Amino acid sequence: MSDPILPTAEQMQRRLQELLRASFSTPAPSPSEPVAPVHNPDTVPQPIRDFHLTPKDIKKHLDRFVIRQDEAKKVLGIAVCDHYNNARVMASREAAAPPLEYSKQNVLLAGPTGVGKTYLVKHVAELVGVPFVKADATKFSETGYVGGDVDDLVRELVQKADGNISLAQYGIIYIDEIDKIATPSDVSGRDVSGRGVQTTLLKLMEETDVPLRGGNDLQSQIQAAMEFQKRGKVTKETLNTRHILFIVSGAFDKLGHIVTRRLKKSAMGFGAAPTPSASESDELLRLAGTRDFVDYGLEPEFIGRLPVRVVCDSLGAQDLFDILQKSEGSLIRQYERAFAAYGIEAVYSTDALRHIASLAAQESTGARGLMTVCERLMRDFKYELPGARVRSLEITPAVFKNPSASIQALLQLGEEEARHTQRLVIEQFAERFGGQHGFVLRFDPAAIDAILRMAFEKNIPARDLCESLFKDYQFGLGLISRNSGQSEFVIPVDAVEAPDRVLSQWVVASYRTKEENEKP
Repeated sequence: MSDPILPTAEQMQRRLQELLRASFSTPAPSPSEPVAPVHNPDTVPQPIRDFHLTPKDIKKHLDRFVIRQDEAKKVLGIAVCDHYNNARVMASREAAAPPLEYSKQNVLLAGPTGVGKTYLVKHVAELVGVPFVKADATKFSETGYVGGDVDDLVRELVQKADGNISLAQYGIIYIDEIDKIATPSDVSGRDVSGRGVQTTLLKLMEETDVPLRGGNDLQSQIQAAMEFQKRGKVTKETLNTRHILFIVSGAFDKLGHIVTRRLKKSAMGFGAAPTPSASESDELLRLAGTRDFVDYGLEPEFIGRLPVRVVCDSLGAQDLFDILQKSEGSLIRQYERAFAAYGIEAVYSTDALRHIASLAAQESTGARGLMTVCERLMRDFKYELPGARVRSLEITPAVFKNPSASIQALLQLGEEEARHTQRLVIEQFAERFGGQHGFVLRFDPAAIDAILRMAFEKNIPARDLCESLFKDYQFGLGLISRNSGQSEFVIPVDAVEAPDRVLSQWVVASYRTKEENEKP
């Protein structure tokens, strides 16, 4: 007698889900059995009630983190402001007031990988103060068996909002790689990973009620079973997607070929305009229309739910250099913190940053190439220097040419060389501070000596000490500049010992100057 064929773990889980769903799942509510409402004007979250941002406010915020992509920032700013201003107005209306007509401005971001699409959406959500969920379209299936259930995106919003359902219903759902579920029209048969997912997403992107307990979520079904045993019924909570903003993105690598074919076909017609010379893929994407996306494999109803479309630009070596040097989320800051954790002050020269950017551009993966290059170039330094007596690391292109020799030289550096590099750190702090806030800032040599001495005594990096000592100076110096017109400041040694007292004296003096200038 042959041994019985045992089911796989996946088959066991599926059968258990079906059993629990059949035993404890609740049918759709009837008019006499309403679902517990989660939208109540009295519980509209603070970020929505206080939303008064303008598109320019949003772009200004995004400029701090994302280099270029000005058109995408502008388009996102407009869409986000329209969306949340409408949500705020709807929340303030009386319950008996007639509903307002509003077409949701879901957004499609097109462009190559690594240009900042995810970064843009993430920082928009942080600025507005709403939960943000990101997922790849390829992980989902129509049924939830092959991949994930698209309704799980809404449930994840609740998790990101720490269970605050009122806040979750105003969140942002971002779906990347949406081009990967495109299904060309010549594909026949049932498609659970492409066309079916598009159809399922349609409901979410407009307005539907999503049960907060997933039918394919084993944990939720067990909780429902336990609740049914205790109370004899299961609480049916849903979340409405009316105010959730959906943003999708994709590289759409082959869309340019479809656009080119359409343009050539049009140019052959009588009186047709000549085909534009759009050799770059970015330009071809900008020429894409709804018909092109449909030919690519997106359902007409699906692309129709994405009325706001914008193309993100490819990044060149200069853009990658600007990311390293100017972005508040620069990868270099991450490496500086990584070395600082071991008591090592790392300073990157401008030429070193250009060298990294040039190599990253050859990777053709956008800003992601910066991590690839930095990790390759800095690997030996991150392994050898922690735990050694090295306290400073000045990184130049020469260092990259022979890492082994550079590391040996660093290990032999004396205290004077370390102090020299830390002086560079302090001078670099002043240069960054001034550049970010529109001032010219310098440290008096005696002030630099005092900072180095204090950093050694407190055993903290000089950069961290500067940020702590002068954390309020951007506001005070801005006030002084408005009062007196002064735009260049030299930090004396007294300001290191008593930064608040010196700043207060400067502010008071600026008001006196202002009064004298205003005298007739």
